[in-house]
Amino acid sequence: MEDIEDLLAGGGGGVPPGFRLSVTSAVGVKPRSKSRSTVFQDSLKSPTSAKIPGTQTIYLKTFGCSHNQSDSEYMAGQLSAFGYNLSDNQDEADLWLINTCTVKAPSQSAMETLITKCRDAQKPLVVAGCVPQGSRDLKELEGVSIVGVQQIDRVVEVVEETLKGYEVRLLTRKTLPALDLPKVRKNKFVEILPINVGCLGACTYCKTKHARGHLGSYKVDSLAGRVRAVVADGVKEIWLSSEDTGAYGRDIGANLPILLNALVAELPSDGSTMLRIGMTNPPYILEHLKEIAEVLRHPCVYSFLHVPVQSGSDAILSTMNREYTVGEFRKVVDTLIELVPGMQIATDIICGFPGETDEDFEETVNLIKEYKLPQVHISQFYPRPGTPAARMKKVPSNIVKRRSRELTTVFESFTPYVGMEGKIERIWITDIATDGSHLVGHTKGYIQVLVAGSASMLGTSAMVKITSVGRWSVFGEVLEILTTNVTTRVNQNKEILTCSNLNETCCSKESETCACGLTSSCEHTDDVKTIPFTPNGKEPDEVRSQDLPRSKDGVHEWVLVDKALLCGILSSFFTIVSVMLYLGYRDVSHQF
Repeated sequence: MEDIEDLLAGGGGGVPPGFRLSVTSAVGVKPRSKSRSTVFQDSLKSPTSAKIPGTQTIYLKTFGCSHNQSDSEYMAGQLSAFGYNLSDNQDEADLWLINTCTVKAPSQSAMETLITKCRDAQKPLVVAGCVPQGSRDLKELEGVSIVGVQQIDRVVEVVEETLKGYEVRLLTRKTLPALDLPKVRKNKFVEILPINVGCLGACTYCKTKHARGHLGSYKVDSLAGRVRAVVADGVKEIWLSSEDTGAYGRDIGANLPILLNALVAELPSDGSTMLRIGMTNPPYILEHLKEIAEVLRHPCVYSFLHVPVQSGSDAILSTMNREYTVGEFRKVVDTLIELVPGMQIATDIICGFPGETDEDFEETVNLIKEYKLPQVHISQFYPRPGTPAARMKKVPSNIVKRRSRELTTVFESFTPYVGMEGKIERIWITDIATDGSHLVGHTKGYIQVLVAGSASMLGTSAMVKITSVGRWSVFGEVLEILTTNVTTRVNQNKEILTCSNLNETCCSKESETCACGLTSSCEHTDDVKTIPFTPNGKEPDEVRSQDLPRSKDGVHEWVLVDKALLCGILSSFFTIVSVMLYLGYRDVSHQF
């Protein structure tokens, strides 16, 4: 079926702003062909179709990256706002909505399995995401309604018409979906913010480019406004998401440092909401390394960056058409580690890319051994239909698997968090661990810290002492939960260093590390106070007068308030004595 183009409704003037036409009046649709499977057709004649629109239950399944997750949250928000119920239960759902990923073959295979299951369950189906956008003629998508990656703001209309028994396909790219659409976050404390779609690259193995297309960036003002709104909504982490964060703005006359500085300006000064910069390829950040390093040093930005290298061999990078060399990757990593204290970097590796020799693979292994990065995502090469790499001569699958196992063994031998025991770290707590008994927080370097605590601590920031380390995360003991506009740190003498305002009272003009272990460009240090630490986080009685002015010999000085209080006490004392003497004299007089 060809893409369905939007049509003008009602002639010249269109419709009033905010008025939502049904799909049948706004776009062309067609009833499902009688040649479709009888089982699937029967499902469309069920009582579901007769229900009032907006009263049905939708099962939503998401595959793939954080950008896909954000798209699903936007679609869930619109469906929920229109009255649809969202459920994780496939059986109770009236319609299934599957948001797909085309990066790897296993993800697409899982999608195909789910589609088959949906047909067997006799459920209406809508498929969204990169698979239908990049492979619109896929056999598995026959007879299925489709929502394109830039048509997610039309999901309610597509769902309505699908429930009526129509097949609807909206794939034509249009303007970017608005950022202020209703949204139901998977984690209410985490906002996944897409800053652009598509990319400028042409990697020979990538299918995502077929789906997401050329670079399209949101305007700086729009993104800053979204940050402002989600902070007011209680969000504590903002993840910038795109196919290549570093390429942001090159299509609209902006760049990544301009955006990052604008977004940081919208974050609370108390450090209660953190920004995480998304995946960026080396070519587009090389010219902005110092500016990006400065942003990564900011107290409200995680000192973490995902920079995929894919291979340690320049020959393979050239075959991949990655547009950078291993030396340029090294420059990115070395510069950020040098300029950003506690910098953590993650990377990706593809094992067994076509043409990869034993020597090429050895270069990759040596690169990973040299940097010992704490996070390395290792994948076997999967040829994606329609890409140049799919036509290249493949490395035998047994060799690909062997190389993947070997590199995984090397990576898992690293101990990146050894030495953290006993350290005091500030963390931001946003999730519950899969074991159900720990909360998940992250340090400034985005190291995962597991702590014991109740769900009421979600969305807070805390000071913790690292008690033990594992291969993938560390464990901590909560020492202090930080309140709004007050940041505390426990030092080696069991004292809490309190900064009342990160932007004004903690740091020097040279952006030195402040008493809270954070960096900022501040002017004063007079307001930094030292409070003896108590395990329950309360101040003992003997230190509550700590802020009284003292003379040089350590004795409290008498100030105007002190003198006034003393006069009041003495006046009250003499008044009471006078009244008592008067009453006693009157009683004696009555006796005579």
